[in-house]
Amino acid sequence: MKLFFRQFGEGRPFIILHGLFGLSDNWVSIAKVLSQNYRVIIPDMRNHGQSPHSSVFNYDAMTADIIELMDELDLTKAIILGHSMGGKVAMQFALQNPELTERLIVVDMSMRRYDGRQLHSDIIKAMMFIDFNTVESRSDVNRLLSGSIDDERVRLFILKNLYRKTRYQLDWRLNLRDINRNIDYVFDEITSNAQYNGPTLFIKGEKSDYILESDKPKIMEYFPNVVFQTVTGAGHWVQADNPKGFLEKIVL
Repeated sequence: MKLFFRQFGEGRPFIILHGLFGLSDNWVSIAKVLSQNYRVIIPDMRNHGQSPHSSVFNYDAMTADIIELMDELDLTKAIILGHSMGGKVAMQFALQNPELTERLIVVDMSMRRYDGRQLHSDIIKAMMFIDFNTVESRSDVNRLLSGSIDDERVRLFILKNLYRKTRYQLDWRLNLRDINRNIDYVFDEITSNAQYNGPTLFIKGEKSDYILESDKPKIMEYFPNVVFQTVTGAGHWVQADNPKGFLEKIVL
């Protein structure tokens, strides 16, 4: 699948993979800082942002998309950073394609299967509940979302997916229908018969429970050259909660 992407700077390629419900725009401020030293590429993952929609939505497909993106850009190797869902894509990519991976950075995600979290269910239900024939503005959508999603920061994150489909009608860029149908695949564990022996960094948000001590032995088995770092004061959206602390961990 030919993904939409944004690109900043010159130098060693550095690909950033966003998480579920995200899009490349979420990472622009981080990319602009990194672009002082790297060629930063941020794709919209399939079914997200301005990339094409598909009924197929799993880690095999998303990994293949990144290979196609690298082929399109004539990249022989890249630093691969992934957050949340993008972190699992990054892990699978590195395990399957070590020759294409200069360095792996996984942000607040482990290899294990995650049971469906109530927040994800609430987000999907709230977004699918919106009738765009009856709303006129972003504030209307925000008001309706607030009935199910109390956290204003989460609502603002979700609202980045709004776009004007026509002059008079808003819509979601996300392919909600197929994301919802395939949501179990997003929570799947990452398994492999191979290891990635290149330099690997797993970053945890101090206030997040996505990477537990009990996750580390399996991570070290598949990524033997791993280093674990914690960003203070950050939850799951590490790069947004403490961007300075996050950048200090990843800049070489």
